[in-house]
Amino acid sequence: MKKWLVFVLLVACSDSKESKLQKFLLRGNIAFKERNFEQATYYYGEAIKVDPCYADAWNNLGTVYFEQDRFDLAHEQYEKAIACKSDFINALFNHANTSYELKEYYTALSDLDKVAKLKPDTALVHFTRGLVYTKMREFDKALESFDQAIAMEPHNLDGIVNHATVQYYLKAYDTARIELQKAAKLKPEEPNIYNTLAMIETEEGNYAEALDWVAKSLSLAPRQAYFLNNRGFIYLSMKDYEKAEADINESIGLDPYNAWAYRNKGILLLEKKDYANAERLLRQSFETDPFVDKIYFYLGLAYQKNGNYAKACESFKKSKEIGDGLVKPDVMKVCK
Repeated sequence: MKKWLVFVLLVACSDSKESKLQKFLLRGNIAFKERNFEQATYYYGEAIKVDPCYADAWNNLGTVYFEQDRFDLAHEQYEKAIACKSDFINALFNHANTSYELKEYYTALSDLDKVAKLKPDTALVHFTRGLVYTKMREFDKALESFDQAIAMEPHNLDGIVNHATVQYYLKAYDTARIELQKAAKLKPEEPNIYNTLAMIETEEGNYAEALDWVAKSLSLAPRQAYFLNNRGFIYLSMKDYEKAEADINESIGLDPYNAWAYRNKGILLLEKKDYANAERLLRQSFETDPFVDKIYFYLGLAYQKNGNYAKACESFKKSKEIGDGLVKPDVMKVCK
């Protein structure tokens, strides 16, 4: 997710108490820009000692934690900012972003609704809604949200790339390619364009082309965890298990919270007939993010291989219900 955080800057003020607050806020901001998070935390804390309901300091303190991926703590600081100032758009928006990172998607949507009421027709609200709906696999709503963002900002690269990614999820591959070509004209050095093209070619079984595209992504963003995981999945689809495992393991090392990587590692272990560990990793993927693509189907396979036919049946039914497209009639025999 693009981290569209809103930071509160210094505003001049002559009042003594306000001067102290602004002084600490300014020093905190300077430390933050230098990525001296310890000093930034200290100065924002000093501002809060002067005024325990200084919303700007709570907001910026939340952003210090967000930048360190300490999302639970960031969430708490944004909530304190909102408690002090209920119409604080910056804090509401930052709270939405943090809720997204914590996979609290309904909270994120609620925050965005509040922002929209305070500041209607904001492209960034529509864009962020699109991200949330994509994670929730509510693809029609995601497309509508990205459409609204793009209508307001026609050259919104992130909106176009994410819109194309949803088209990929909907298996509208030709439409996705056209949209990605448009994005490439706007910013040819954007690696997510080529990563999505790689995923499309993988789904269509064009593995050589997929590897070329993901290689271009990685040339622009080396050691990017999601791109490495996707290359691992391409190798997995090619049954080159050694290369697949190396990439997936490296991806997990770089980002231990990527549910897709645990899903792919679980699929790999299914292929290797290590069913107990496959189930463990697939469950970890699901518990990290229940909206991961095809997770119910692969969990069903793991349960089936481990003799847990009731859970296998339940998972296959859920997979069929959400339209994964992988459940065949013979698979459902486990439900008898």
